[in-house]
Amino acid sequence: MTLILANTGWGDDDFTDEEDPADSSSASFGDDDVTTGDPVVSIDGDEVVYVTREGLKELRDELEHLKTTRRREVAQRLKEAISYGDLSENAEYEEAKNEQAFVEGRIRELEEKVKHAKVISEKKDKPGTKVVNLGTKVVLRIIKAGKEGDNEEYTIVGSTEADPMANRISNESPIGNAIMGHKTGDTVDVVVPAGKIKCKIAKIF
Repeated sequence: MTLILANTGWGDDDFTDEEDPADSSSASFGDDDVTTGDPVVSIDGDEVVYVTREGLKELRDELEHLKTTRRREVAQRLKEAISYGDLSENAEYEEAKNEQAFVEGRIRELEEKVKHAKVISEKKDKPGTKVVNLGTKVVLRIIKAGKEGDNEEYTIVGSTEADPMANRISNESPIGNAIMGHKTGDTVDVVVPAGKIKCKIAKIF
């Protein structure tokens, strides 16, 4: 059985390696920050965005693509639409303006995520001390009528990288939140849209 889990300022300086807070040693987090599964707020009052290094690269790549390629493409579409004249009844112009608004909105969203990104640190736990945390992989078993179901493997990630279809669940999702901070062998109660279920942590790695 597969679980379906619901939770579910500009410039090139964003891409420099010299002043990237998300890549600095201070960007890693301590256990107290994330084991509860609750959102963490930064000093300036904005919510911290936890990502893997791969996830941060994907955010940056998309941002760079939007700020260069897509912006130029939309600008060209607008230029062509304006050349048709009579903007009051110009469907091409309206479509281009809507696309421009979408692109600029997405750019602002990505800039905020990159600005507040914290890269998940890769810590080596002592044998027998590992608990569920951001970046860990877990094997879960759903318990029904006292019987354990099949193994289901998941990776716990921040909400930005969550993809239930790829078994990547957010620490803010019902199951992700419930198992944060627990160890192998623990059984936890999870409140999901369909009701309450029991979930056993079979393995953490």
